[in-house]
Amino acid sequence: MTKVFVHGNPETSAIWSLVVAELANRGISDVILLSPPGFGAPTPDGWDATQASYCAWLVGELEKIGGSIDLVGHDWGAGHVYGVIASRGELVRSWATDCGGLLHPDYVWHDNARVWQTQGAGEEAVGGFINMAATDKVAVLMSLGMTNEIAQDVASALTQDMARCILALYRSAAQPAMSVLGTQLGETQQPRGLVIIPTEDHFPGTTQMAAHTAAACGARAVELVGQGHWWMIADPVGAVDVLTEHWQS
Repeated sequence: MTKVFVHGNPETSAIWSLVVAELANRGISDVILLSPPGFGAPTPDGWDATQASYCAWLVGELEKIGGSIDLVGHDWGAGHVYGVIASRGELVRSWATDCGGLLHPDYVWHDNARVWQTQGAGEEAVGGFINMAATDKVAVLMSLGMTNEIAQDVASALTQDMARCILALYRSAAQPAMSVLGTQLGETQQPRGLVIIPTEDHFPGTTQMAAHTAAACGARAVELVGQGHWWMIADPVGAVDVLTEHWQS
């Protein structure tokens, strides 16, 4: 059974490095890390970086992998997973995601996202980050919870291409896009699901919103008390405990 991990924004697959090492310690080595186009991977010619295109990209990757897949998504990687489960759930044996609150009917995008969704202001905000000196990028990412090594890898991928993809993706996902996806997810038959709820991650709404999403789509919910957005970096052992329990249930 292949474990497939998908990361989000502004990230690279390096965010999973500590989890991969912990999985290896437990004898789990059939792991594939997928980087969405523009986020640590090149973009194809004509790539429009919309929510629908990323969902189609992930469907294609899973079809190529084949077999029995346990799919894990974080941040926008979770968003892409939700899209796949709502449309092609037969491609996976199980799924696990965070950011469940994004799909709640009352979810309002966080402050940064609303800026990125605004013409002009979004270009200015993303450009300011992308154009920082490399050392400043690393410092910002470390202040948000990344290790130095992971921050170095992510900082190297913060390019103009990523900036373009950030803006296009968030603009394509302006509400009611996410609430519509939540409705679709709740109306489809799915494989075994898990919604991970880090209690100190406030980007995707409240813990109650995430729990509502889990219940609406028949998934189990697990709270990571005291953990923030990069829970897989802060506590990789605990993260793997949760994931392996889910895979074995």
